[in-house]
Amino acid sequence: MSNQFTPEQSIGEIVAEFQGASNLFKKYAVDFCCGGGRSLNQALAQKGIDVQVFLTELEAAYAAEQTRTAKPTTDWRVAPIPKLITRIVRVHHDYLRSELPALSAFTTKIANVHGSRHAELVELAKLFHELKAEMEEHMVKEEGTDFPAIQAWAESGDEADRAKAVAILDALEAEHDHAGRLLERMREITDGYALPADACRTYTLTFEKLAALEDDMFNHVHLENNILFNRVRNAQR
Repeated sequence: MSNQFTPEQSIGEIVAEFQGASNLFKKYAVDFCCGGGRSLNQALAQKGIDVQVFLTELEAAYAAEQTRTAKPTTDWRVAPIPKLITRIVRVHHDYLRSELPALSAFTTKIANVHGSRHAELVELAKLFHELKAEMEEHMVKEEGTDFPAIQAWAESGDEADRAKAVAILDALEAEHDHAGRLLERMREITDGYALPADACRTYTLTFEKLAALEDDMFNHVHLENNILFNRVRNAQR
């Protein structure tokens, strides 16, 4: 039986082809959104992970998904760009608009209550609020000017429209990279959101919500960096 994936593929391409691969990359702490341009070989070598062991697990997960799924999931590499943009806004932006204010209160509360015994919570609250401010500004810009520019090209096919769309991508990716570094630091200082023995319910809920936020951000940025932006750069309407 031939293999579906190769070590030379970029990890962004792999997740674009098989969305379930995101769970495996998450399991091995491999960044598939901001670091999606790296080959699988490069990404695994940086983590000291055996590529053949990983590929065996990846192929098994892919085969299981094909067996289990009667109706294929949407292939965002070829779906209409307006539909992809709507997906990003309605699923991921709306999620952030809902969760960021709640997490603002939670991270502040546990820093105030537990920060004297767990100093990392003070830094965690600071990092989170930096992420919150950046993402709120980022979403306003994307929905107000950036996504309309991309959609204008998708609808017109005009090369001048595409040039305008391409011109905004580097700045968007840089903003994604910075958000990714904040998330990485948040996970690092909490030891992967490991709970101490004295964690109260709010402490526990906050860490659960932050882990869920990280998961959503990975999938959110993957859809933009590795699919939407690549389609603009490669003139794939």
